[in-house]
Amino acid sequence: QVQLVESGGGLVQPGGSLRLSCAASGSLFSINGMGWYRQAPGKQRELVAAMTTGGNTDYADSVKGRFTISRDDAKNTVYLQMNSLKHEDTAVYYCHAEYRWRRNDEDDYWGQGTQVTVSS
Repeated sequence: QVQLVESGGGLVQPGGSLRLSCAASGSLFSINGMGWYRQAPGKQRELVAAMTTGGNTDYADSVKGRFTISRDDAKNTVYLQMNSLKHEDTAVYYCHAEYRWRRNDEDDYWGQGTQVTVSS
């Protein structure tokens, strides 16, 4: 199994910045890639940013140019740098790790979630 521990959420003003961290531990060899999802009240969970083990990245159109996903292999940690935050970014952000031999999304690993609130 894999454990994901998130940190870095909080309350920021529009235009501000936050950096989320996700530390992974356990059977790391079983991880195919990692990323960040978010879910706002009344909305479906959506992909924010993802990174494969090879370093390829993918971003939601709504965050391109503002968010950056990065990785520190020595610390087994994935980061999400969020700049120019908007109130629309308010959501619970979840760290995600794709199980290498997944059969469905229930096989994947998820963090507990960290709240990001953008408000004046």
